[in-house]
Amino acid sequence: MSRSRNGIGAALAALFLTASPAVAERLNIGRVATPEEIKGWDIDVRPDGKGLPVGKGTAALGETIFQERCASCHGEFGEGAGRWPELAGGAGTIKSESPVKTVGSYWPYVSTVFDFVHRAMPFGAAQTLTPDETYSVTAYLLYLNDILKDQDFEVNEKNLATIRLPNEKNFFMDDRETAEKEFWTAKPCMSNCLPKEAMITGRARILDVTPDKAPDSEKKSPPVQ
Repeated sequence: MSRSRNGIGAALAALFLTASPAVAERLNIGRVATPEEIKGWDIDVRPDGKGLPVGKGTAALGETIFQERCASCHGEFGEGAGRWPELAGGAGTIKSESPVKTVGSYWPYVSTVFDFVHRAMPFGAAQTLTPDETYSVTAYLLYLNDILKDQDFEVNEKNLATIRLPNEKNFFMDDRETAEKEFWTAKPCMSNCLPKEAMITGRARILDVTPDKAPDSEKKSPPVQ
């Protein structure tokens, strides 16, 4: 569906430009963004590591940065302060009635951690961490969740994407376009769709869920004279 809509959109755009040559001309409004300006926006990081900036850091260095810039919200050990998110712990809770979703128990990729910290943290001062500081904070979060065992292990743009989080296997690509395509294209049934006649299996009066009379608390009081 998306491909066909995009194709229609491209065709309409081409038709519009053909019909109105002036639209294709430069309007002398604004200017072309510089490479440095584009670089400031192009900071997303993919699971395969593409987009990671050059840099390095360790959990030992990240601990100091975390205590100064992050602990006021997330706690000294990522346990969360007040109602701010927990970042460590929660192993084995995802299938429980009270799952604790942290970097170690729930998040899919280490690149997700780096991307979010680099792009949106610290709260109120987003994008103030340097790449080296971000690598160090990421390493510290991995260390808190027992994913890194050595606090002096160097995390950098070359090895970050090779580090695996425990819950990665439970994330998968959305394949509905192929796995459920037969449901999209099938002709909908509009009559006599059930394999057999429908049967009534229960009634409200049998289940005794409809009260016969209002409870005493709902009885009206006599008017005041």
